[in-house]
Amino acid sequence: MTRSGSNSVMAEDAAAGAEVVFTSLPNGGLVTQVLDSLLDAHPQPRLYIDVSTVSVAEARELASTVRGAGSRFLDAPVSGGIAGAAAGTLAFMVGGVNEDVEEARPLLEVMGKSVTHCGDTGNGQAVKACNNMILAVHQIVLAEAMVLDERLCLEPQAFFDVVSNATGNSWALSVNAPVPGLVEGSPANHDFAPGFAAALMLKDLKLAMQAAEETATGTVLGRIAAEQYADFVDEGHGGQDFSAIINEVRAKR
Repeated sequence: MTRSGSNSVMAEDAAAGAEVVFTSLPNGGLVTQVLDSLLDAHPQPRLYIDVSTVSVAEARELASTVRGAGSRFLDAPVSGGIAGAAAGTLAFMVGGVNEDVEEARPLLEVMGKSVTHCGDTGNGQAVKACNNMILAVHQIVLAEAMVLDERLCLEPQAFFDVVSNATGNSWALSVNAPVPGLVEGSPANHDFAPGFAAALMLKDLKLAMQAAEETATGTVLGRIAAEQYADFVDEGHGGQDFSAIINEVRAKR
């Protein structure tokens, strides 16, 4: 099993002799570049598992290329960020042939607590786009609520104790609380060093908006979230954790 880097030559060396190859790269163009290199260097049949976040169309094009070269392909994007990777609690959403998914499952379960077969190739990416659109909206509305309560003179701990045990709870609060001192391991405790960078959230939101346009789906809140993260990144905050959007909310009156 190999997790490939962005350098194609290094990837070729790392993948030599592997029956299963994992790729995890920032965008579909890089995945295509690395897989093309690997298919040329190692033409023997093998299973390729891409855990990057790319568009549905890109995932399906990659699968077609890999299968045309005599190998097999799964798209298996993840949710959970750096903290989930370190703890082995990632959630994998997998698209591809059932037999290939079952072959890959023991490997994925080493890294994650949840492995869900979502159907055909590209469906993993479809779920990932929807999931991260939800997460972005949650993080923004949580930031708005926490700033509102700050201005109403409510202590953040009291807010957390109530909402984390009430109907307003979410991963954005219970794991990624954007105020220091509430959740151990939250990026807010470390000046918003990224568990999941705002620039990556924006990339995923753009993929979700692309899918919404292609399917003529109304995504009012998703589009608002995409616009807010675009502004946040344009202002130079792309390297911060996406939960740092709370500072943008605080800056607005």
